[in-house]
Amino acid sequence: MIDSPPPVDQASQRLNVVLGGQGGLGHALVELLSGRGEAVMVFGRGSSPPLDYTQPPSVEACAEHVARQLRHSGQVLARLIVATGVLHGQLPGGQAYGPERSWQQIDPDALAHVMQVNAIGPALVMRHFLPLLPRQGRAIAAFVSARVGSIGDNALGGWYAYRASKAALNQLVRTASVELARRNREALCVALHPGTVETPLSKPFARRGLNVRPPAVAARELMAVLDDLPAGSSGQFFDQHGLAVPW
Repeated sequence: MIDSPPPVDQASQRLNVVLGGQGGLGHALVELLSGRGEAVMVFGRGSSPPLDYTQPPSVEACAEHVARQLRHSGQVLARLIVATGVLHGQLPGGQAYGPERSWQQIDPDALAHVMQVNAIGPALVMRHFLPLLPRQGRAIAAFVSARVGSIGDNALGGWYAYRASKAALNQLVRTASVELARRNREALCVALHPGTVETPLSKPFARRGLNVRPPAVAARELMAVLDDLPAGSSGQFFDQHGLAVPW
């Protein structure tokens, strides 16, 4: 049974931090949490301080900002939600990149950039943000991944950089969950597959027949999964219905 949101007075002492909260899915998650009366801090390229995985010191600066908020407010970091990620776009030099259909399209610069944003950036989030989670009581660190990052579920091939970066993220989540359990046995660290969401990231590749949902619907689904995560589920990979995804 899904847990009901905490009372408003209790919710104000439970801080949610959303990274990538200015994107489609991230913004919908922020709106949902705020509507439930929960305190939220949002970070992205346009936040203050800004979060930019291509500038690693920015990750530490954002974590320090959260740490100051926790010290001054007496709040507890209840949820860390990482909704960042890239699939296509432009490299810093202006070169366009996107999912590869063949190994002949693998580009080292594009591969490095996608790995930086989808795996290395979240790894730095783990380094700087996970120590801010409480040492006792339930707390959740959730990283938005993708089913195409599943090695066991890969029957189509292609999308080398995106698949590899999300597979790397999944392994990072699994590894971090082991260390997190030594600090707090009730804390959970999970990977989430949100399904196909109607955002700029997925729009060019949303084929007919896919169940494409608006960000607000996807946010409600993911939050229901997080609210209902049972004890012992740390280090696992779940889809938007709460079902385990193969590694």
